[in-house]
This record gives sequence, C-alpha cells and structure tokens, in this order.
Amino acid sequence: MDSNIQYSTQKLQDLAIRMEHLSQKIRSYTCEPNDPSCFEKQYNLKRDFKTFVDHQNRIMRLINQERGDTTNLDEDIRLHLERFKALENDVATYLLEVNRTAS
Repeated sequence: MDSNIQYSTQKLQDLAIRMEHLSQKIRSYTCEPNDPSCFEKQYNLKRDFKTFVDHQNRIMRLINQERGDTTNLDEDIRLHLERFKALENDVATYLLEVNRTAS
C-alpha cells in the first residue's frame, strides 16, 4: 500500500477516535441542553456528526479501493480535516454555551 494512503488512513482513524470523544462529550449528562437554543444546537451538532461520519466512510472506501491516483483523495482528506476543525470548534462553542446557561 502506498505510504501516502497509509498516512491518510492513520489520519482518518485518529479523526474517528477524536470524533467519538467529542460525541461522548455531547451525550454526557453535564452537557445536556437547558434551553431551546441549546436543544437546537445539539440537534444540529448531532446532524453534523452524522454527515461527518458519512464523509469519512466514503473516504475510507476510496482508500480501500487502492487506486493509483490519490490526487482527489488528498483534497478530500484536506477538506475533511477542515470540516473536523469546524465541527470541533462548534462543539467547544456549544459546551461553553451550555455551561454558561447552566450557571
């Protein structure tokens, strides 16, 4: 297997672990929404998590096909990493808001 594909696979596996950690935080008792705005944000985050996982699964399928040209795959992974950073930021914002409104 190409070292670029191995690196990409490892990076995606790392993201999957980090996503599971974020998902557990969102589902935790201490992060339950406590006003309508937070309920809506939690719903949107859960939807965004599902979309993220769908993208990740698609990329993993492409990697497992082991095609010679990985140019588009590299771009897909770069965009996927950007999506993760945005989602991670959204989760942090949500957690801050939930903790602020709980006080």
